[in-house]
Amino acid sequence: MPVNLKGRNFITLKDFTPLEIRYLLDLSHDLKAKKRSGIRGNLLAGKNVCLIFEKTSTRTRTAFEVGVFDEGGNVTFLTNSQMGKKESVEDTAKVLGRYYDGIEFRGFKQETVEDLGRHAGVPVWNGLTDMYHPTQILADFLTIEEHIAKPLNKVKFVYAGDARNNMGNSLMIGAAKTGMHFVALAPKELWPAESLVEEMREVAKETGAIIELSEDTDAVKDADVIYTDVWVSMGEEHLFEERINMLKAYQVNMELVKKTENNDMIFMHCLPAFHDTATEVGKEIKAKFGLDSMEVTDEVFRSKHSVVFDEAENRMHTIKAIMVATIGNI
Repeated sequence: MPVNLKGRNFITLKDFTPLEIRYLLDLSHDLKAKKRSGIRGNLLAGKNVCLIFEKTSTRTRTAFEVGVFDEGGNVTFLTNSQMGKKESVEDTAKVLGRYYDGIEFRGFKQETVEDLGRHAGVPVWNGLTDMYHPTQILADFLTIEEHIAKPLNKVKFVYAGDARNNMGNSLMIGAAKTGMHFVALAPKELWPAESLVEEMREVAKETGAIIELSEDTDAVKDADVIYTDVWVSMGEEHLFEERINMLKAYQVNMELVKKTENNDMIFMHCLPAFHDTATEVGKEIKAKFGLDSMEVTDEVFRSKHSVVFDEAENRMHTIKAIMVATIGNI
């Protein structure tokens, strides 16, 4: 049966079937090949896209902008609107939906992007909320397919660190949908919400996925992927000391990599990463806690296992695919 995502929101991968996710990944592969061949597209010609940002961004903003430009569309980067101040999210959505063909939101509350999706009348895409980061997951899975010579449903994927943040949640959802063996490796206090785990285990009954939660670093044995993210999310900066104490045993270092017993395993990170002291935050952490790195060591980050910059590039190809699939001229 052909897949048609025209007019659909992209707010969480929970809303998409395994077949629809497969379609978006295949489209991403095709669009990436086209760009690599120097073929300029027109699949978004005549389309106008609005980007709303409450949180700062490097990859999400630039991926959306370049994705639109590559396919002949136009972009407005909107950071100074009245949304939530003098105008409700609902009213803002109804206005922007009359100007634009698609709207991206990156911010704090999942409720905000859901309200936009309910009222805009055009596709709304989640560029990140405190709960979910679905565009990142497609980029991650595209990267896995490029670097691991086995289908996604044969991949063992270990997420080490704060497993109840937006990345831990979204990776578990994506893994459940695609039939992966997913391991959330974290202290029990930072495991994903039990309700979400049970929901994904129900999905796993249909896809053959395995959803595992562990506090034991031996769980990385035979992993194809070790993935991590920052220990402190945006808005939680006051928790650095607490999180360092909770998560230092789960740092991705060469000892953890060797525990996989898989020389071909890959290391992934959605970035930015605190792998050295070359940032303001890195310098502060070094001064306060004596750490040269946090969630991943510089040795692993720069190693042969690391595919983080391929992963970062793939944000653009997969985001382009989402836009083309939902508002494009196809």
